[in-house]
Amino acid sequence: QVQLVESGGGSVQAGGSLRLSCAASGYSSSSFSLGWFRQAPGKEREGVACTYTGDRGTWVSDFVKGRFTISQDNAKNTLYLEMTSLKPADTAMYYCAAVPKTGYCHPTYIQHNHWGQGTQVTVSS
Repeated sequence: QVQLVESGGGSVQAGGSLRLSCAASGYSSSSFSLGWFRQAPGKEREGVACTYTGDRGTWVSDFVKGRFTISQDNAKNTLYLEMTSLKPADTAMYYCAAVPKTGYCHPTYIQHNHWGQGTQVTVSS
């Protein structure tokens, strides 16, 4: 059973930084990679940044490129999202998810039971 537990969210002022963590267990690293998604009130869930299996590297969305960094500590089975230069537009619930080996960083590829519970990030101006 895939278990994903996010932490590290909070409230910050614009320009601030946060680091999100996702403790992952119960998934096959040969069949799945991990990624970060977010959903703002009234908006659809969207991919933020994902790692991929094999030599596909990582993917980071254009709206956070240069500000957010995704990384993974395999020894700790933990995924991170380092967020800097935060903007009010980054306010959302952030979710960790297991991304299928042949999938992409888009919510439609994620199985319904392969999501974490989310952690709230609020950025004030």
